Amino acid sequence: MPDVLLARGTEVLPADQRDRPAGGLILAFTTTGIEHEEKRLRAEGVEITMPLREEPWGERLFQVADPNGVIVQFVEWVAVPSGPGPA
Repeated sequence: MPDVLLARGTEVLPADQRDRPAGGLILAFTTTGIEHEEKRLRAEGVEITMPLREEPWGERLFQVADPNGVIVQFVEWVAVPSGPGPA
């Protein structure tokens, strides 16, 4: 899991990229124990921009944004109960 989010202007970034904001980018990481990850990041002071939710297709996810505007999404896949198909 990433533990460092770099802000624009940081000297670690290449000079031609230091002041360039990101736009329209989602970086997704799959994980297990997603509740723990969300709580851990909240405790570290990371702003959760989309709280933990579960989609009907079996994706549990939450999102944060790094200082450059990159959306960082954490995803855990869960089994979806199978039922009768479409009629």
